Amino acid sequence: MLSQNKLFGTTTLADQGEAVSTRTKYERIQEHVKKQIREGQLLPGTALPSEQQMANLFDSARSTVRQAMGMLEREGLVSRVQGKGTFVHKDARQRVASGLDILALVIPEVLSGYYPSLQHSFEEAASQSQNQMLVCCTRNNIDKQGNVILQLIDNQVGGVAIVPASTPPTPAYQIRQLQKAGIPVVLCHRPVEGIIAPLLGLPFQQIGRLAGESLIECGHRRVAFFAPHCTQTTDLYLDGFQQALAEGGCELSKDRCYFGADGVIDMQELAAEITDALQRMMNQPDRPTAIFTTFDSMAERLYLDLTRMGLRMPEDISLIGVGDKIRHSVLQQQIASVTVNESQLGRRAAELLNQMRSGELPIETSDSYVMPAEVYHGTTLGKLQETEI
Repeated sequence: MLSQNKLFGTTTLADQGEAVSTRTKYERIQEHVKKQIREGQLLPGTALPSEQQMANLFDSARSTVRQAMGMLEREGLVSRVQGKGTFVHKDARQRVASGLDILALVIPEVLSGYYPSLQHSFEEAASQSQNQMLVCCTRNNIDKQGNVILQLIDNQVGGVAIVPASTPPTPAYQIRQLQKAGIPVVLCHRPVEGIIAPLLGLPFQQIGRLAGESLIECGHRRVAFFAPHCTQTTDLYLDGFQQALAEGGCELSKDRCYFGADGVIDMQELAAEITDALQRMMNQPDRPTAIFTTFDSMAERLYLDLTRMGLRMPEDISLIGVGDKIRHSVLQQQIASVTVNESQLGRRAAELLNQMRSGELPIETSDSYVMPAEVYHGTTLGKLQETEI
């Protein structure tokens, strides 16, 4: 049996303030135990202190404790064994969370890139486990993300899968608020420094390397890197890309192009800046013969601009982006990309959340899985005409 302090800390009901003063003592004891179960501090099979110990801890009569335990037993949260004591039921955490049937998906964008497949697969997996789904769009803005998180806590959602905002990086305290409220979190695509939570990550350096190797195999020797802003993620893409180029004797364009305001991911908002940066790059006397860009929606914009400039792909220039294995639009089907299976990621995120809700996994677990990447060639990746190589 765990000690009282280890189990419940030093908090008494009197310390919990006026917010609970209208509730009866047995209800407050009952809710306190539920909170400990929900937050993973009382794990399945844990023995509770004796009635007398709990009566002393909560400054109440043993009959009051007995009444609270009876209510918890009727809810299937504890089991009382004659002569041995009271124990947390093996399904307690799942049962205490059963009313919190909403799983939330927090993402930077909803209509392009990886995100349609991520949403669809997460929703499908959530419905199979009898959960509703809530989608929250942050526009890659940490302030908006912080407000979303507070609303999710206020609504007591059952779990959150989140693609953390990247510019600037998501602060640990935002995710920690969810975990302190007993809400499981799965990090998707990238980690958050200082947070221990399951991670379904992308192999950013490998993606960059695969893009570089694909261009080298097609005979390209002058290539460019194109990204809307400098982040930890784009730095990893670039690092892998440069490693492949160095090994293949390929030259990276000096005007490798970071542009745009921090946090902005909307291609409509960036349209003028993309066009200006691309024209500047393509007007160089030794212009690149291939471009690697970090997101499929960016690649689509570059495809349209390059076509307007009269350039053919891949005869005049090759283009490769990063995105989802499922190519949703006709234009996306044309563009070469280093892809990951976002449908698999979405399903796995929902599964992990339910495992944490049931107590099968602790809320703070360092389990991680890196999604495999592969190259989709489309029609924009190929060898240049002989006169251009």
